[in-house]
Amino acid sequence: MAQPKAARAADVVAPAMPEPDIAAELDALAARSSSSPTRGTAGAAEGRPPLVVVGHRGKGMNALASPDPRTRGDVRENTLRSFNDAAAAGHPAVAYVEFDVQVTKDGCPVIFHDNFIYTEENGEISGKRVTDLDLHEFLSYGPQRNQDKAGKPLLRKLKDGRILRWEVRSEDALCTLREAFEGVDRRVGFNVELKFDDDLVYTEAALTAVLQAVLKVVFEHADGRPIIFSSFQPDAAQLIRKLQDKYPVYFLTNGGTQIYADPRRNSLEEAVSLCVASGLQGIVSEVRAILRRPSAVAEIKEAKLSLMTYGQLNNVPEVVYVQHLMGVDGVIVDLVREIAEAVSAFPAAAREPGSSEGGGRCERMEAAATAAGTPSFSPREMSFLLRLIPELVQ
Repeated sequence: MAQPKAARAADVVAPAMPEPDIAAELDALAARSSSSPTRGTAGAAEGRPPLVVVGHRGKGMNALASPDPRTRGDVRENTLRSFNDAAAAGHPAVAYVEFDVQVTKDGCPVIFHDNFIYTEENGEISGKRVTDLDLHEFLSYGPQRNQDKAGKPLLRKLKDGRILRWEVRSEDALCTLREAFEGVDRRVGFNVELKFDDDLVYTEAALTAVLQAVLKVVFEHADGRPIIFSSFQPDAAQLIRKLQDKYPVYFLTNGGTQIYADPRRNSLEEAVSLCVASGLQGIVSEVRAILRRPSAVAEIKEAKLSLMTYGQLNNVPEVVYVQHLMGVDGVIVDLVREIAEAVSAFPAAAREPGSSEGGGRCERMEAAATAAGTPSFSPREMSFLLRLIPELVQ
């Protein structure tokens, strides 16, 4: 089993890195693409797969302290209702929903983001590690599918230490991975994040047991649904690739926006090295890491890897458009409908010649790793990037 770390070596510390010269990075990209004929905006996207929109924890995470009511809690994250609401956005761009999978003490994969789950009973607040619960106890938290039963009130601990009542406008019960396969619209694929605690050390045997429990459910219930595995845990990402080769595996990274004890987590260069050495298919990076060093996109593509991003800036349509021009393949977003509508309106989002209206929608991410080359920019696109990106990073 996983053991608590003796020291807080994995605690996040402030990154020590010089401020990048973003304009210079983009100038280098422009110079690299200047050898090809100048093309218009629509032409620049020709041959580039359409941008994929991925619903973060379904229709979006519940940022309880956010000043934006749209991200505080429209529907409870990581529930069947949230996944189906994302699918119901109705835009072809919404090809996947992303969610976090942990495995309970009795070996059942469940969908929940936080490492600890909190409740209040008789005025006392208590928290338990999700992986220390059996399935029955886990499902006893929050709204119940059986309306005759009352679940334990759900609270959430924020990064600043505050514990708030986890209240949303549209409720739903917590769920298992199997229930997601059985109850979510088959129009969307699943981006399954394999969730592990940064404050625990995992043996290979412990990781294997968790991953095999997840794979058992996936193999028994996927039934043709597109699946992507991803994880911040480098060993887990490598191991899930060794245990199966049917579904693509992506390595999640902060890209240096935060620094960890494990150097494999601390830069896009390390992420590329890990993926190439382990036969992974792609990287999911915090969007700020890509905006700080745009040339990394070309390096990732030259390694024949697909690239998705996550982060709050992905809820800004202009940021998403910039990434599309840079060659990013997919964005994980909270404002699913708003971003999907924006992506549908992108002038550069032309279909590949010869593609059919309905075909290949959920296969884009898998195809992107082989289809994407070094991005090239028209003068109009480059001017837009040069004006916008430094402001976004600030």
